Amino acid sequence: MAKFIFKMPDVGEGVAEAEVVEWHVKVGDRVEEDQHLVDVMTDKATIDIESPVAGTVVDVAGEVGDVIAIGSMLLVIEVEGEGAADREAEAEGDAEEQAEAEAEAAAEQIEDEMSDADGAEGSEEPDPAPAPAPAPAPAPAPAAVHAKVLASPAVRQRARDLGVDLAEVKPAEDGRVRHGDLDAFLAYNAGSGFGAAGKVRGDEVIKVIGLRKRIAQNMAAAKRHIPHFTYVEECDVTDLETLRAQLNAARGDKPKLTLLPLLITAICKTIPDFPMINARYDDEANVVTRYGSVHLGMAAQTDNGLMVPVIRDAQSRNLWQLAREIGRLAEAARTGKATSEELSGSTLTITSLGPLGGVATTPVINRPEVAIIGPNRIVERPMFVSDGMGGERIAKRKLMNISISCDHRVVDGHDAASFVQGMKKLIETPALLLVD
Repeated sequence: MAKFIFKMPDVGEGVAEAEVVEWHVKVGDRVEEDQHLVDVMTDKATIDIESPVAGTVVDVAGEVGDVIAIGSMLLVIEVEGEGAADREAEAEGDAEEQAEAEAEAAAEQIEDEMSDADGAEGSEEPDPAPAPAPAPAPAPAPAAVHAKVLASPAVRQRARDLGVDLAEVKPAEDGRVRHGDLDAFLAYNAGSGFGAAGKVRGDEVIKVIGLRKRIAQNMAAAKRHIPHFTYVEECDVTDLETLRAQLNAARGDKPKLTLLPLLITAICKTIPDFPMINARYDDEANVVTRYGSVHLGMAAQTDNGLMVPVIRDAQSRNLWQLAREIGRLAEAARTGKATSEELSGSTLTITSLGPLGGVATTPVINRPEVAIIGPNRIVERPMFVSDGMGGERIAKRKLMNISISCDHRVVDGHDAASFVQGMKKLIETPALLLVD
């Protein structure tokens, strides 16, 4: 027998380290060639690492949440049979080919939710060693069972903490188990001890890993380095909603308009007068770059956490093009198929919780940008409006607050307020949005 040291493969150009998101094997497990071993994350991409050899796991590097350098020991596998040393050398070459394939796949899409391994492609099969004497197969590890169920790392961890077998949870849609499916399972089985009514829920200790860890680090850095201030203004969106309904009624085969494309159009039409809003601040070089094009980040909540896909050149797109791109990017983020390019390079961000948006928000800036815009929930209230004859009357109107948080090192309060007032004018006179 010989010990094969499997090193962390190169998972992408310029990547120096990767974080362990989930182990699918443990010490003592028997593994086969091409078996799914571990998931690692780098720059929002979760990558499946597969075994280049068959054997028994005798050591693993680190726990979930640990960061391992490229080229460092990932795990050690005891390879059986004669010629094991030769197999180790050949497996080194296989591992390199596998790493290249995984790096290419990571550049095309974000695999932030777990999936079954498809097997490494392009690897040469090493000469098989003489078969060892038959031995009883060990019981499969629980993690290997879970790997066959589509679910995010957060859902898997929660299920493990609750002692729930994800294979028993029926997903509501697309075969992927989500937190809502787990909640439904717990509610249905309340009498079986899973979250039973009247029982005191125990304390939970949850390790912050993966995408949630990256979000935490980015938000902490933003609050630590950026002196935020927030300005909020109320806008009457009654006429804007009427225009939206009219456009949707005549849309034909075009995508349905939500409020977001209209708000983005208002932002893009206002930006030229306030270039300091559409900028990024390199505080190490002490340089502010004002951008001519609006590459608008769109904060989107997914099962695995917050993602910010980017609408490139938003100022050059009409309402229907914006609606189509918003839908495409939102779906890519939700399903974990957004590429690294689609998740980087924003110059300004818009964030909205939709109907849950509250009366006002104070969003955190997406560093190194200098501003973030947050439309809030639409509410209906009685308002005094002109009666067209010099007087006033009371009418039901649809009102929405718009929040903007800015970096006070770059944006003055007067500029932020003036920018929002420019947006307000377009929102309350929506015909101007359709004028070039």
